[in-house]
This record gives sequence, structure tokens and C-alpha cells, in this order.
Amino acid sequence: MAYALIALIATSVSFLLAAGLWRAGIRYGWHREIRPRDVHQEPTPRLGGIALFVGMVVSAGIASTLPEFAAVFDNPRPITAVLIAAFIVVALGVVDDLIDLDWLTKLSGQIIAAGVVAWQGVQIVSLPIGGLTLFSPTLSLILTVLAIVLVMNAVNFIDGLDGLVAGVALISNGVFFLYAFVLTNSDQGTPYFSLATILTVLLAGSLVGFLPLNWNPAKLFMGDSGALLVGLIMSVSAISVTGQIDPGAVSPTQLLPAFLPVILPLAVLVVPLLDFGLAVVRRLRRGMSPFDADRAHLHHRLLDMGHTHRQAVLILYSWTAVLAIGTLMFLFVAWYWALGIIAIGLVGSTIVTLSPDQRVADDPLSFESEETP
Repeated sequence: MAYALIALIATSVSFLLAAGLWRAGIRYGWHREIRPRDVHQEPTPRLGGIALFVGMVVSAGIASTLPEFAAVFDNPRPITAVLIAAFIVVALGVVDDLIDLDWLTKLSGQIIAAGVVAWQGVQIVSLPIGGLTLFSPTLSLILTVLAIVLVMNAVNFIDGLDGLVAGVALISNGVFFLYAFVLTNSDQGTPYFSLATILTVLLAGSLVGFLPLNWNPAKLFMGDSGALLVGLIMSVSAISVTGQIDPGAVSPTQLLPAFLPVILPLAVLVVPLLDFGLAVVRRLRRGMSPFDADRAHLHHRLLDMGHTHRQAVLILYSWTAVLAIGTLMFLFVAWYWALGIIAIGLVGSTIVTLSPDQRVADDPLSFESEETP
């Protein structure tokens, strides 16, 4: 009930503020000119990240008064650091959404935000590699900052179609919430696990409120401010579980032995990480900077294959859901059933991906979408 309450508050605040930002953005022209690489055709405000952030902050304030979340707020340093880092990336993103900052400035701001989180103790202190590998404080700090910055940029890279990041993040956060909730209620539960559950619920609630204005044709884009915020919260949630747990101490009846804490974060982030990796390799091979923009992301390729805008978004949703939910199934069913679920889902997703409906390829809605970094 407590989770439902804070999710509802985040949803309500996010929706109301997103609607206000949309109207204000149209009235005062808070948008950039359309660029050659953009898919949308109408100037659209890109300040949705503000609505997401405020929804999370207001809901977190309510959560701090509830006894269910005492484990998080009795030691407020970690969640306070996360919210400070969130403010940094949202402010950075808003400025970039309005005046287009250079990549070095954006990267520097991301490193500072990630450093704030890592400095306050939310770090990758161990990984299940050859048993349990513990890292030195310095290495933990560096790995944590790199991981957070990587995920923030990966999420930002796929922010190119209406509703894409919001939907992918909703699926991913829902799956990771269930995973963290199981750990919270196991014998190995710690305040860090409660941090993961509350962060996923806060973000998911805000995304639910924002998505109606972001669905194709979008009235409001989340922009860099929203994409960086989503990446930050998703990475911190994963790190607060994966980097803190001793997988050898968790009951094998509950978790895939040793490796699920590493596999699941990769599964829920498969779409942004894959797109990010392909983009970096592609740009380096062309002699470009990894941060130079182009029009060859996964969603662009789906559009070029003949899928409509909405079909492309739903296809990427399906790939995320199959891998994330299928991996989570290792918690609840025998391993061969989980592998079967994943295999069937991948075959179905592949068939849909390779079978665009050419009759609707000229749908005018397919060309109104978020900008692509």
C-alpha cells in the first residue's frame, strides 16, 4: 500500500506539471528549431524531465514520513545524494534542451552527478566474478562513476521516438522493482535494497504521469533532462543492489546462483546498452566522435524498414520485456522454463521486427517524434 501511495503521488504531480509545461512551452516557445537528424516535424517543448524530477521529489518527501521507508530515511545520505545528482543532471539537461551544450560540458556534468552518488556510499563494492570479488575504495568509486555515466548516455541515445524511453524505463523499473522487493523481504535485506525499491517506484510513478503527454504524437518531450534522469535512477537502483549483495549468501531457491545480480541489470537495459554500443562503434569506424549525432539508431532502422512510429516503439518494448521478464523468471520457475519463455519471446519479437507492415509505412504520425542525440 505504501508503494502504491507514493507511486500515485508521483504520477499525479508529474502529469499535472507535464501538462503545465506543455502549455507554457507552446505559449513561450520553449523549444529548439527542428534539426536535420530529428524525426519530428513540429516544434515541441522538451522539458519533460522537470515534471519527472518534481514528481519524484514530492513523492520522496511523502515517503520520508512513512514508517515503511524508515530504513532509507534513517540514513538519508544515499537518497539525498541521489536527489542532488538528479537535480544536477536535470538542470544540465534543461540548459542543453534550450541552447544545445557541447558534449564535453555535458559529460563533465554527468561525471560530477555520478561522483556525488558514489561519494555518499552508493557504490559497486563487489561483483560475483570468480566467487565474490571485492574492490578497493578507489576502484569502487571509479567503476561506479563509469557505470552511471554509461547508462545515462545509453538511455539518452535511444530517446528518439515518442514514448520510447518512458515505456522501456517503465518495463525495466517494474521488473527491477520485483527483483529488489524479493531481496528486501529475504534474509539478506538491507537498507540499500529499500533504496532500490523506492527509487524504482518513484521513477515509475513519474513516468506513468508523463507518458500520456509523450505518447505519439507527443505534446511534450522528456529531452536530455528526462533521459539523463531516467538513466541516473536506473543505474543507481541497479548498483544499490548488484554492487552491495553477496550472491553466495542468498538462497538458491530464490535467485539464479551468483550471476542474476549481474545478468538482470544488463537484461533490463539491453535496448539502450545495445544501441549505445552500436552507435559508438559505428561512429568511431567513420572517424567521428562517439558523441557526434547521426541517424542510424535502432529506432531509425526500424522506421527505415517500413515500421510506423508506434510499431517501432512497441517492438523495442517487446525486446525489453522479453529479456527483462524472462530473466526475472529464474526467480520463480525452473531454469529450463525460464529459458523457454525467453526463447519463445525472442522468436516472436524477431518475427515482428522482420515483418513490417508496408501498407502503413506512410502513416504521417510516424514522422512526429522525439529528437535523437
